Amino acid sequence: MLSATLRKGVNLAITKTELLSLLEKYGLSPNKKLGQNFLVDENVVRKIILFSQTEGKEVIEIGAGPGTLTVYLAKTAQKVVAVEIDKKILNVLKDVCQNLPNVQIVNSDFLELNVKNLTNGNKVYVVGNLPYYVTSQILFKLFEERECIEKFTIMVQKEVAQRLLAKPGTKEYGNLTVAMNFYCEIEDYFYVSKNVFYPKPEVDSAVLRARFKVEEPNVDEKKFFKIVHACFSTRRKTILNALSNQLDIAKDELKKIILMAGLDENLRAEDLSLDDYIRLYQCFEEEFFKS
Repeated sequence: MLSATLRKGVNLAITKTELLSLLEKYGLSPNKKLGQNFLVDENVVRKIILFSQTEGKEVIEIGAGPGTLTVYLAKTAQKVVAVEIDKKILNVLKDVCQNLPNVQIVNSDFLELNVKNLTNGNKVYVVGNLPYYVTSQILFKLFEERECIEKFTIMVQKEVAQRLLAKPGTKEYGNLTVAMNFYCEIEDYFYVSKNVFYPKPEVDSAVLRARFKVEEPNVDEKKFFKIVHACFSTRRKTILNALSNQLDIAKDELKKIILMAGLDENLRAEDLSLDDYIRLYQCFEEEFFKS
């Protein structure tokens, strides 16, 4: 059971029974198209809140749903902006948060929001249970809005977490891994069983906490990621052949650049670390981008 402090004056949807009761009250059911799988385990919710380190912070919550995390965040955070795209679940969220003056509910697609407009000029913390179908888009949105965000804690499907945590030379390592390493430092993570959700998803999840780097690599982002994407465009091919397919540069010139970067032309995209990609970019910059 929840503590009396948390229960007082709050209609909290946390157990499966309470959640089902609220959904029934408003004639709702989880929306599969929006990837709605709601947490129904109090211990996991508490763990996420402690893990997110949001005490006394301004917080933006992505995908507040029925307010399971929102209520706990409101008890420790200075302010919570609960963003929810689903108009139907909004009635449940308003019901749950009706006695929480530090919660602002925003009915919108997070991908279309200007994060700066939701802050008071301070860097905020972001917390969210990200739907699988838009996980990558939301991550790149966070990267774009990083000037307004200090740290974020996200729950994603386990396979996505494995991609974000992947090391060079593994099959999980890809574009998203390089981007995550470019912008952020992953501070910690833990896995979450699929059994603590309603409805139960097909796979387990993971919760990751990341902080944006104070100093990012000194590169032109657009040009840098053009090279990264070119290398990953055909994973089975060597970086020489992949770059040759994507860039209008003669193979002999590409060989020269790869050699200048201290790399083997027979390596594949997943073999290169962030530092390798930076050196490769710098050699492209020296030979082509400045011309």
